[in-house]
Amino acid sequence: MGRPNVGKSTLLNAVLGQKIAITSNKPQTTRNRILGICNRPDAQILFLDTPGVHKAKGMLNRYMVEQALSACGDVDVALVLVEATDPLGGGDDFVLEQVSRSKVPVILVINKVDLVPRLKLLPLIEAYASRFDFREIIPVSALAGEGTDDLVRALVKYLPEGPRYYAEDMITDLPERFIAAEMIREQILKQTHDEIPHGVAVEIDAFEEKPEKNLVVIEACIYVSREGHKKIVLGRHGEKIRSIGKAARFDIERMLGTRVFLDLLVKVEKNWTEERRQLKRFGYE
Repeated sequence: MGRPNVGKSTLLNAVLGQKIAITSNKPQTTRNRILGICNRPDAQILFLDTPGVHKAKGMLNRYMVEQALSACGDVDVALVLVEATDPLGGGDDFVLEQVSRSKVPVILVINKVDLVPRLKLLPLIEAYASRFDFREIIPVSALAGEGTDDLVRALVKYLPEGPRYYAEDMITDLPERFIAAEMIREQILKQTHDEIPHGVAVEIDAFEEKPEKNLVVIEACIYVSREGHKKIVLGRHGEKIRSIGKAARFDIERMLGTRVFLDLLVKVEKNWTEERRQLKRFGYE
């Protein structure tokens, strides 16, 4: 758990060694809880990547915060992520208040340590240690992959013994359709600006495997909340949507290990982020 943009999804991808959670520099990139399965010889660790905890305005944002907060109720260990580049603030206090209610061991993960001098880390560690009784405080750089092995080794100490709940070749329980839709949304986040990314949903209309051609055909629809947003997503002469499609296709092909034909449409669904029926339709229940 943590505030938006502290690197939760980047950390999950780094631990798994494969991308299953989308990332961007925009707040509220992650909208759903995402399960990541880390298989080791001595353990199987199930990670829940949660949306950033923030002051929610609107139905979609309230849904995201509820996803994050409810995750605390059914875990063995809570990881609280903070940024080495930011001082301890009110948003972090709110997250700590929530995890304290779960009565589970809490590990503080200080991310982005590669962006600050090491001498500045000690005062930050002391500030957090004085605020909460963490079992461990572990500095990492999720983007560079530094400290992630130390984090996983620390986690194993606090996990109960039990069976492996998933096959050893699985890294998530998410369907490929879901991840493909998220990869399309990720490119919209990266290639558009202002409020547009927050009013976008992606729905996969068709996902057809053609093994004889080493090909998967995907038809997807991008929904935006305003007519003006549709024009921006399409771009002049369709340049933007082609760029989004090209980048998303590359990521989906890497995930699936096969060629992909990706067909994208853009439609307007006015104010869908404030309608319960539409939120449910797009998977935000």
